[in-house]
Amino acid sequence: MAEQEPEILVVDDEMGILETLEILLRGEGYTVRTAAGGRAGLEALETRVPAVLLTDIRMPGVTGLEIQSRAQELDPELPVILMTAQASLQSAMRAVNQGAFYYLQKPFANDELLAICRRAMETRTLKKENRKLKKEVQVRSRVEQERPIGQSPSFLEVLTLAETAAPTDSTLLITGESGTGKEVLARFVHRMSERSDRPFYSINCGALPESLLESELFGHVKGSFTGAVRDKDGLLVAAEGGTFFLDEIGEMTPKTQVKLLRAIQEREVTPVGATESIRIDVRIIAATNRELEEEIRSGRFRSDLYYRLNVIAVTIPPLRERQEDIPLLANYFLKKLAGEGGTPRRLTEEAMEAFLAYDWPGNVREMENALERASVLSTGPEIGVQALPSRVTERPTARIVDDTPPENPTMEVIERAYIHWVLKAEGGNKSRTAEVLGIDPSTLYRKINRYEIDGE
Repeated sequence: MAEQEPEILVVDDEMGILETLEILLRGEGYTVRTAAGGRAGLEALETRVPAVLLTDIRMPGVTGLEIQSRAQELDPELPVILMTAQASLQSAMRAVNQGAFYYLQKPFANDELLAICRRAMETRTLKKENRKLKKEVQVRSRVEQERPIGQSPSFLEVLTLAETAAPTDSTLLITGESGTGKEVLARFVHRMSERSDRPFYSINCGALPESLLESELFGHVKGSFTGAVRDKDGLLVAAEGGTFFLDEIGEMTPKTQVKLLRAIQEREVTPVGATESIRIDVRIIAATNRELEEEIRSGRFRSDLYYRLNVIAVTIPPLRERQEDIPLLANYFLKKLAGEGGTPRRLTEEAMEAFLAYDWPGNVREMENALERASVLSTGPEIGVQALPSRVTERPTARIVDDTPPENPTMEVIERAYIHWVLKAEGGNKSRTAEVLGIDPSTLYRKINRYEIDGE
């Protein structure tokens, strides 16, 4: 939206003064609006807040001080110039105490009024520029302090795209393997956005059954289903003015996909059991570890919702493709585990070599868990290889599957083989297998069924 031209609003109950001031100010190049009387002045303020307000104090019905009070509620930095033919020290002090920019006694010289208006405009411009500069400094400071950890070229590309998209309201679709830090990136985008002072809510679409997910997203009214003992706002309403993160969007059922699509298109939600919609103002960020285009081809995901979500696509590379970030992340997590004021442990050279040689199928999440375990098992200032999980330190020599894979295996064949291998290595323990893979147990069960993997 283009910024409106700075204008002066003149309020007085004498038409002759209004006409004279309008001619005078327009002659100086100002955009001028006039309001005949206090009530008209209040109505003009509600329509549009000016750059400078010039108002008489004594008017029937609504006084200039009342107009000043309302104007500064709408914009605390609005310069207000008060005019009166019956000046007194008491009224002047009251006006200044309430934040008036200047107190002008009638009759006044035209040059005096024009000089005051120029100073008022300059003051407003300076305050606006200072506010903008302060905000830019704060944003730059937050960027440096809260930027996700990584310096590899592929990850820096992700951060650059995220920082470019952050000031906009465009919908983001973050893709990448489980454990790569999709929610971390979503929170970073929120903190760098104009909505940073508003809420950030998130939900895992694969962690809840369909009926409960709809209630959490859109809310419900009392009596709409068993257990609905009161009205409840959904998270899309609770996140008003802020950001809503939909994790594992690929797990959402087709029915809920339809309702979400409508919410994004119409910017409104209808609670379960309600007949009236609620307007929402929320930025949507979605994430998935699935190939949504493949899900569309198989009929499990709606193409129209995909295109609504995929306005700005961000793909986080897996940890095995950003090896130079491994030492940075390891040191970050060790510092985090030490707590504020604590002395962080450090990995021995041998342990760091093991970290660099490992593929990290569970990505950043798996690394954090491995370091937490190692910190618990270590007593000294260093963490050696003996404290690391065996999967990190031991290189498998056996073939990952018993059958000979095809010459050019598809991603599905590779994924099936990998799940089969990890499941076998963990002795059929599905919870442990899900942890190693960096996915939810429910997702693992679906993949086992989908690929017809022997769960034993």
